[in-house]
Amino acid sequence: MGNSSGTNERSTHLPQAADPSRPVPESGSKARGGGTDAVSIITGKRDGGELSDAQIDWVVDAFTRGIVADEQMSALAMAIVWRGMTRRETARWTAAMIGSGSRMDFTDLPRPTVDKHSTGGVGDKITLPLAPLVAACGAAVPQLSGRGLGHTGGTLDKLESIPGWRADVTVPRMREILADPAIGAVICAAGADLAPADKRLYALRDVTGTVESIPLIASSIMSKKIAEGTAALVLDVKVGSGAFLKTLDGARELATAMVELGRDAGVNTVALLTAMDTPLGRTAGNALEVAESVEVLAGGGPADVVELTLTLAREMVAQAGLTVDPADVLADGRAMDHWRAMIQAQGGDPDAALPVARHTEIVRAESSGVLTRLDAMGVGVAAWRLGAGRARQGQSVQAGAGIEMHAKPGDSVVAGQALLTLHTDTPDAFGGALAALAGAVTIESAPDGKPGGLVLGRVG
Repeated sequence: MGNSSGTNERSTHLPQAADPSRPVPESGSKARGGGTDAVSIITGKRDGGELSDAQIDWVVDAFTRGIVADEQMSALAMAIVWRGMTRRETARWTAAMIGSGSRMDFTDLPRPTVDKHSTGGVGDKITLPLAPLVAACGAAVPQLSGRGLGHTGGTLDKLESIPGWRADVTVPRMREILADPAIGAVICAAGADLAPADKRLYALRDVTGTVESIPLIASSIMSKKIAEGTAALVLDVKVGSGAFLKTLDGARELATAMVELGRDAGVNTVALLTAMDTPLGRTAGNALEVAESVEVLAGGGPADVVELTLTLAREMVAQAGLTVDPADVLADGRAMDHWRAMIQAQGGDPDAALPVARHTEIVRAESSGVLTRLDAMGVGVAAWRLGAGRARQGQSVQAGAGIEMHAKPGDSVVAGQALLTLHTDTPDAFGGALAALAGAVTIESAPDGKPGGLVLGRVG
């Protein structure tokens, strides 16, 4: 989404240093060496120093322009993984990421803007029913989403299983959709000029073992969300086996960092910590999850998907300053009307049949009792191996691939009944999927306790 004439998109580029080798004065930092050449910045952070604003501005800008080499930025990222960043450093790093590209502005829209971001999980289809639901409540929802990688599904991959639907939307068209009271929501890909420094750095972190850093994760997510121009943001930070963050403490640390970054940037931000030990809903895949989302909009669907959709919708509506009850809007069909209009606005046919995989295989219960565990990571990896996900960016995915879950933790089962149905166009993939599911299911004759709740905490 580069600059387009006739829009209110605002560019906020960082000033470029005339000479990358010339030191820039520090602003009260504790960085050792104090220079703004790449080596001084790397060694300063490696030795536990605090980077100055000038150093952060310079290195992000120089990396974006190709002056700082990939191997140098990789070394700096590893130093940050080891040494961390202060709140000031993280905020400045985020601002530099935003400043590497353009910043969108929707302040003139006739309705308040609010967005939601999930840190990713298995069966996490919540964006699909949530965006039109919140739009039907009176907000504008500029939802910039991504594609799946590994065991976590991608919102754009799911929607692309709808015939004709397009992920790429121009800024002028995005504004038209958001301003239209019959639509009000758009789910699309981020443009190339939205935090381009983060796109480059994310690709490096993915291949250099430097993903696991709270400051880098927080700045990566929030630079894009702040740049998209929304006035309010609700974060869904997943916790558990199928999430990036496995512990509640780690999830709370990330949520706190992101809420602080949002509020420092003037975006009203709150975060929910939600469970991801078990997949959400009863499907994991692309077309399978779209069908389940439509069930929710029609007034049905799995209880956990409905619960989380309404919980997040209530947070978003409140952050937008609205007083509508999303449950009423879901029940009376207005959310479904906005879904259909949203899909049509991006070229899709909401009445078209969804793709169906050519091959299926059923996994049956080996004993009778109560299903007490259905591991989200095992299901996610199995769905990925069936073709629903990708191992690297740019790979194609199968629209119909995935897993149906016929029982969830807390359900009684009998030996021989269907627990899972695997879907794929490539039957050779069944072996790898079944291997991923080995040990993912636990059935007990006398279980101790009941499944826990979905919402584990709130920050902000």
